[in-house]
Amino acid sequence: MDRDHIRNFCIIAHIDHGKSTLADRMLQLTNTVSDREMQEQLLDSMDLERERGVTIKASAVRMRYASRAGAEYEINLIDTPGHVDFTYEVSRALQACEGAVLVVDASQGIEAQTLANVYLAMEQDLEIIPVLNKIDLPSARPDDVAQEVENLLGYPAEDIVRISAKQGIGIEDVLEAVVAHVPPPRGASEAPLRALVFDSHYDSYKGVVAYVRVVDGVLSHRSQFKLMATGAAFEPVEIGIFHPNMQPADSLSAGEVGYVATGFKTVREVRVGDTITLAINGAPEILPGYKQVKPMVFAGIYPVDNDDYPALRDALEKLQLNDASLVFEPENSQALNFGFRCGFLGLFHMDIIQERLEREYDLDILATAPSVEYQLVMRDGTVKEIDSPADMPDDPSVFSEIREPWMKIQIFAPEEFIGGLMDMVIKKRGEYVNMEYLDKSRVMLTFKLPLAELIIDFYDKLKSTTRGYASLDYHFDEYRPEDLVKLDILVNGEPVDALAMVVHREHAYHKGQRLITKLKDLIPRQMFAVPIQAAVGKKVISRADVKALRKDVLAKCYGGDITRKKKLLEKQKKGKRRMKMIGSVEVPQEAFMALLSLDDED
Repeated sequence: MDRDHIRNFCIIAHIDHGKSTLADRMLQLTNTVSDREMQEQLLDSMDLERERGVTIKASAVRMRYASRAGAEYEINLIDTPGHVDFTYEVSRALQACEGAVLVVDASQGIEAQTLANVYLAMEQDLEIIPVLNKIDLPSARPDDVAQEVENLLGYPAEDIVRISAKQGIGIEDVLEAVVAHVPPPRGASEAPLRALVFDSHYDSYKGVVAYVRVVDGVLSHRSQFKLMATGAAFEPVEIGIFHPNMQPADSLSAGEVGYVATGFKTVREVRVGDTITLAINGAPEILPGYKQVKPMVFAGIYPVDNDDYPALRDALEKLQLNDASLVFEPENSQALNFGFRCGFLGLFHMDIIQERLEREYDLDILATAPSVEYQLVMRDGTVKEIDSPADMPDDPSVFSEIREPWMKIQIFAPEEFIGGLMDMVIKKRGEYVNMEYLDKSRVMLTFKLPLAELIIDFYDKLKSTTRGYASLDYHFDEYRPEDLVKLDILVNGEPVDALAMVVHREHAYHKGQRLITKLKDLIPRQMFAVPIQAAVGKKVISRADVKALRKDVLAKCYGGDITRKKKLLEKQKKGKRRMKMIGSVEVPQEAFMALLSLDDED
């Protein structure tokens, strides 16, 4: 198709503002999917996405649209996630587009991720088309929200398209706006091939399937290709488009979006953000890829059965292909044997990865409590990064200071909750920055907060404090020196590295005491007493004992000589002492989860 009639755009919005429903209506209107094949959230193909009602992966689809003026257009749509943990998916999708449809809920107005995604689109210099969704709701206030959007983008309030994706009202107006305002793709079909890999997945028959946006040249079956960053050469197994299922095609030309099945059996050759070009007479310059995302939250993932270790490694490699923001490296623990230290963008991201490992790869796994990456400034001036509390040196004299990551957070909420939010953030060691009124009743509060306090139960507390009305966005601010200590947990005199945590010195005593109280109920009773201790350095700050199971050895001794009874009791005491020396105590998964629920108000 003539490049002037191609439009590439994505849909961006805060979570649950109706992106996937709008995509469904567009597929129906353009007859891309027949009514018989249609189902809700069609582009959300993962079971997890359907169950939770959220988009986790960006997905692409090609549509044909005949405009009111009579011209036919090829429209490539990329539906993106809205949750703060998947901002990286959004930033990648934006690089494959020239325009973005910004969906705003007409009853809730502008929320945290609306703003975050607008700034991402502006950075990529995309044409932004605002759309007001859910105008059919009784609580909708389209005029007020349109004014909010005008104040944010400078887009005239009267020109904003108003729709109801659920009822199918105004969908054609959105497509007309896309055709009118989104510019056609730039690039030259005659130039050497350059195609940007913006996503990928693994197929057991076709190998690694790369999702591409062709920037220059033509991608056709008859050529040999190579990836410019890794240098890996391949002959395509299949080239095609998303319609919305994968549909083979002869070629993809400049400006088009589609896929290439590479046939690679390992995931290392194809990297998201790489450029595909011809193996002979290829392009001299690589396309600007994506800046490497930095994980925020780290946790250990271990197989319950040690024989599953190779299967867990394969599963993580395949997931990493589909999710470039996941990082992992092997580690071992005294308590849990061999596993992997994994880095995630947030707690929701970690939860999704765990569930995908269990469902898609049928693995039984055990996860440790999440932690963040600290910086240790050593005595010689070097900076060492540690993402596991177990790696922190026991001797504090080897480093001069320890720094922890602080985040800048923005909370959008009704004004009646200001007091509760201030109180909640200050209890979490946060700092107030400023407050802005968005309208008569809604405010945007800005705080600075340590990431370690944000990842545990902050989001749940935020929702309960504001009865579900608040929304949250956060990004990295800086590393700050803090008075932090390593809190060790000893079970039966042995430190359990997977239960170690880094806490503020002020909170160490209370957190240690609460954790010991919880562990006392969770660790199963043995034939001998099991002491559980919390220690900072060599100083024990809290202790509790799990009582021993007692066997009544005097049950069959009736009357008679007292020395016989003493002999039996002495024998039992010796046996228990020997058992305590060689006995091992199993720490259940609930013990690691106890770290997550150390609630401040207990």
